[in-house]
Amino acid sequence: MKLRILVTGANGMLGQDLCPILEEAGHEVIRTDTGAPPAHNRALWELLDVTDVQNVRHTLLRHQPDVVIHAAAYTDVDGCERNPDHAFRVNALGTWNVAALCGAHHMTLCYLSTDFVFDGARSTPYTEFDPPNPINRYGASKLAGERFVAQLCRQHFIVRTAWLFGVHGGKSFPDRMLQLARTHRERFVVADQFGSPTYTRDLSHALVELLTSPLYGTYHIVNAGQCSWFELARKTLELAGVTTMEVKPIPASEYPGPTRRPAYSVLRRYALELQGRDFLRPWQQALAEFIRQRQSIETGGSASGAGSENA
Repeated sequence: MKLRILVTGANGMLGQDLCPILEEAGHEVIRTDTGAPPAHNRALWELLDVTDVQNVRHTLLRHQPDVVIHAAAYTDVDGCERNPDHAFRVNALGTWNVAALCGAHHMTLCYLSTDFVFDGARSTPYTEFDPPNPINRYGASKLAGERFVAQLCRQHFIVRTAWLFGVHGGKSFPDRMLQLARTHRERFVVADQFGSPTYTRDLSHALVELLTSPLYGTYHIVNAGQCSWFELARKTLELAGVTTMEVKPIPASEYPGPTRRPAYSVLRRYALELQGRDFLRPWQQALAEFIRQRQSIETGGSASGAGSENA
């Protein structure tokens, strides 16, 4: 079934993979974002400030989408800690506006959330049925968004994901490691924080599948497996064939920053498991594809790539 889908944050790292994949699946996509699009992505799009309720109302009523995928967010974790008002304005109020309009006009809403809604105090993966307890402003602002979605829009998917990496934007952790390897001979990386690395293309394919489900609710969507930041850094360099920089483990207590981060925020895709629809591949395989795509871009190739049959 062809859907008309409006995407917020369409020019972000996830959005730039998600929109073409939605179109490949046969859907009509309306791209919205703030600011100017990246130079390499001049697809038609329009400005949308989710913190402006009148702007949100005008945009949604003009396009009448069947589904809104709300990927726009303020994701600078340290920035959220330093400026909580901005974090709550974008992540809470912005989602409040989108959820209220979707609910009032019977539009399905898919909201992208985060593993940071959990406190990281346990040592086994969190499921969708575990109670959130954020320990920083970013997690708190995203959880506030979750609650507005659940309260205001009956037809909703809340999708928690984590540790995103993708070929667009150059701001993911693997990207930073590869960029540092060009100028550094060693790098100290936190080894006692664990999470679920997730490839934006795999998440995008999973979202396309999710939108066909009648089972609204909360889902965890991440690649299979878990690792520390140190393990992710080491695997990134290994897969890229980089031998000029050595990564060394340090505890989080020695890493400077204003934000308290969960020590263990691994997500279990329990809702998908229960439905027999959990087919996401291991993060190592996804990372290998990311490296190939990144290297292809650097040598003048295409960034589109083949979608994963396991996502």
